[in-house]
Amino acid sequence: MSGAKRYGHGLVLGKFYPPHAGHHHLVRTAQDQCERLTVLVCAASVESVPLADRVAWMREEHPGAEVVGAVDDVPVDLHDPGIWEAHMAIFRSAVGRRVDAVFTSEEYGSELARRFGAEEVCVDPARTLFPVSGTAVREDPAAAWEFLGPGVRAALTRRVVVLGAESTGTTTLSRELAAHYRRRGGVWAKTGWVAEYGRQYSEEKLAAARAVDPAASWEDMTFTSREFPVIARRQDEEEERAARLGSPVLFCDTDSFATGIWHERYLGGRNAEVERIAARRPRDLYLLTDHEGVPFEDDGLRDGPELRPWMTARFRRALTRTGRRFLVVGGDRRTRLDAAVAAVDGLLSEGWHFAAPLPERR
Repeated sequence: MSGAKRYGHGLVLGKFYPPHAGHHHLVRTAQDQCERLTVLVCAASVESVPLADRVAWMREEHPGAEVVGAVDDVPVDLHDPGIWEAHMAIFRSAVGRRVDAVFTSEEYGSELARRFGAEEVCVDPARTLFPVSGTAVREDPAAAWEFLGPGVRAALTRRVVVLGAESTGTTTLSRELAAHYRRRGGVWAKTGWVAEYGRQYSEEKLAAARAVDPAASWEDMTFTSREFPVIARRQDEEEERAARLGSPVLFCDTDSFATGIWHERYLGGRNAEVERIAARRPRDLYLLTDHEGVPFEDDGLRDGPELRPWMTARFRRALTRTGRRFLVVGGDRRTRLDAAVAAVDGLLSEGWHFAAPLPERR
């Protein structure tokens, strides 16, 4: 039949710990040759990237494939028939139907295909098209950044949040940090910056009031508790979007955790929904801008300069209570930037920590 693909059902199997461009090339090659493709993601319990995340990343990249996951805690020994059969029991159960072709770049591909009663299709075993491996990514994600998809980047991006009381330089510092890392070039040239959505929301709220009453001012504005989850969700959405597109570090002018403190500032109590939103995604470092020595500038959307000491103290207590990593930055603009860069460099120098996969017995 004209236009028919070579194989009915193909299989791509791997740990995808984490998935990278080489994996995606393998899957796309298989899709081009198969009427139907199953991608089987196998994860061991000792590994530190959840199976659900890997399945989600592969589904995002390959919506035309059937991506399934399985926990495989069987030891790895390519020379032991009994161990092979234990693995195959897991594979067959997860795949659930006959396989016509196994697509692989690994040395075990021929044996895997034989045990499925399928044809082996070897794809770029020397990794000449995409010189990357899961081991290389785990050892140094920043060096392999160009080979990672948006979902993996978002998961690995080091997120740095600058927060503080009114008119304490959070926007200035977060912008300068992003510019500093962009100037390093290479993978860092795409370092992102996330604006404070609460400010945009406030601007739009004031503009809407002035459309009704041109004399309306910021002092006339009131907030309700239900507005803050809206702000927190949008802040998180903007952060996630930037993390998917940027470098290994992302700078945010506030976050949803800070939104909870602003709720206290305006309404006098905590908002459980905002706190639930903030808990969904951990951040790696908070930089708290001190109010001392920073003049209050009223730009039409600020008030309460006398509350700045309370706000600074409240942020510090909340950061400490919740166990978040933070640094208070003070002094002049240059001093603050230097201290912040040193803290971020320290964070990045710690690298990324992946649990070792099950070792192969030899």
